[in-house]
Amino acid sequence: MKLKNKVTVVTGGNSGIGFGISASFSKEGAKGAITGRNQQTIDKSVEQLGTNFIGIKGDVTNLDDLELIFKETFNKFGKIDALVVNAGGVVDGTPMGSVSDVGEDGFDKYMDLNLKSVYFTVQKALPYLNDGSSIILIGSTASHRAAPGMSIYSAAKAAVVSFAKGFSLDLLARRIRVNVLSPGSIDTPVFDKFAPPEQVDLIKQFWVNQIPVGRLGQPADIGNAAVFLASDESTFILGSELLVDGGMTNISLMK
Repeated sequence: MKLKNKVTVVTGGNSGIGFGISASFSKEGAKGAITGRNQQTIDKSVEQLGTNFIGIKGDVTNLDDLELIFKETFNKFGKIDALVVNAGGVVDGTPMGSVSDVGEDGFDKYMDLNLKSVYFTVQKALPYLNDGSSIILIGSTASHRAAPGMSIYSAAKAAVVSFAKGFSLDLLARRIRVNVLSPGSIDTPVFDKFAPPEQVDLIKQFWVNQIPVGRLGQPADIGNAAVFLASDESTFILGSELLVDGGMTNISLMK
C-alpha cells in the first residue's frame, strides 16, 4: 500500500502502458482518474480498476479538455499527489516517416501529441497539485537510439527528458519533483498499429532478440517503476530519467 490514499491522474490510462500504471497504482492503494479519448475503453478500464477510480474522456492536445480533467478530479478527490503524463505515441492516420517523407502537418501532429501536450498537461495540473507531489513524464528509449522513420518522435521524447530537468527547477519552491520514466519495447496493442496482424509476432521477436533480459516488457513492469516514482520512497529523486527497458539502451548484445 505504498500509495494509500494518494490521489493520482494517469493520462492515457485506458490502455497499454497507461493502464498498466493505473492498475499498479490501484493495487498500491491509490485513487483518482484515468483519461483517454475512447469512452468504451475508459469504461472497461475503470471497471477493472475498481470504485476508487473514475474515467474522464479528454484529448490532451486540447487545453480546455486538460482543464476539465483536473477540475473533475479535484472536485471528486481533492488535490492531486501524483500525475503521470503518459498520453502520446502514434498519431492515428498519420504514419511516422523519414525526414524526406513527413511534411509540416505530420511534424506538427507528432509534436503536439508527444511534446506540446506534455508541457500543457503539467501547466494545467499545477493549481490542483499538492506541494511535494510527484510528476512522472513518460519518455521512451527512442530518445537514446535512432530507428528508421522515428526522428520526430525520438526528438520529442528527448525534449521530454529536458522538460523534467527544467520543470523540477521551476517547481523547487513547491517541492514538486518531476522525473521521466522511459519504457523500452513493451507488449501492448501498439504493435498492431505498425504492422499487419500476420507480421506482429515476427516484429515482437525481432525486439526480443535485442533485449538483454530476453523478453518484451509488460505494462506491469512500467507500473511497478511508476509506483516507486509516485511514492514517498523517491523523494530525493528529481530531474532524472529511469530506463525500464530490460537493458536494451545501455547493453549491446553485439549480434
